[in-house]
Amino acid sequence: MSANVETMFYVREKPWHGLGTEVSEAPASLDALIYAGLDWMVEQEGVCTEDGVPIPGYKVNVRSTDHAALGIVSDRYKVVQNEDAFQFTDDLLGEGVTYETAGSLQGGKKVWMLAKMPQRYIIAGDEIAPYLVVMNSHDGSSGIKVAMTPIRVVCQNTLNLALNSAKRIWTTKHTENVMSRVHEARETLLLAEAYMGELGRGIDELSRIRLSDRKTMELMKEFFPVTEDMNGVQKKNNLRLLEDLKLRYWDAPDLSNVGRNGYRFINAVSDFATHAGPLRKTRNYHENLFLRTVEGNPMIDKAYKMVLAVA
Repeated sequence: MSANVETMFYVREKPWHGLGTEVSEAPASLDALIYAGLDWMVEQEGVCTEDGVPIPGYKVNVRSTDHAALGIVSDRYKVVQNEDAFQFTDDLLGEGVTYETAGSLQGGKKVWMLAKMPQRYIIAGDEIAPYLVVMNSHDGSSGIKVAMTPIRVVCQNTLNLALNSAKRIWTTKHTENVMSRVHEARETLLLAEAYMGELGRGIDELSRIRLSDRKTMELMKEFFPVTEDMNGVQKKNNLRLLEDLKLRYWDAPDLSNVGRNGYRFINAVSDFATHAGPLRKTRNYHENLFLRTVEGNPMIDKAYKMVLAVA
């Protein structure tokens, strides 16, 4: 469990941390904010030296509930409150959207919500559920970010492929026109259906790329090579990881009806990247795993490019 996860809720099933308050449903962002412990305001105060001398051009963002300092920002930075950052998803997506999880990271410096969109997609015989991740930071490290994250329902694998033909992520900075830019996101967010359409075409293309067992092993070994110049520990670790990936490709029950093709390989890599335990679990492991859901997972992106190169 990541020590950086401060508060959160989850709907029905425990998320990756097993931490939070269980609720049966969170139908709107205002309810989700309360359940997640995000119903607080960000206030701004002047910044001073230790001697009490004001420092011009900067302010400190402070949480209203406990006066915790969230980050020092410039005068150009405009606060976007939790309520404002997430309210627009209710307006955009309307009835049928439910919030699956929300929470706070790093003492309130970063906050997020994960919303399940009402559409249902069947792609290559699989049910793919479209989710919308909304992230906001109060420490000046990033702006508001919204990302499409499709999930293969049967195994909870992420399929957030970096498609050249469709936009998956929208972001804006905390500057003067930030709230107007948030509302301009309507156009981008409504293109979620276009992204899912392109994803469907991408998955169909992957399904048509046949992979021999030999080629599959070659691709897997690109992730976990075993060479003579490696020491014993490195070889042992890579062999262990390679064996894990092989099992996820050849023996996964949810892939029993999927041919030996690129789509099967992408799912095996996604399953590994999303669910496999690391050799050494760092303090920020779970947080980083979630952030890769938003930003895109380099391992899945690499696998996608590798399979397309085979074609």
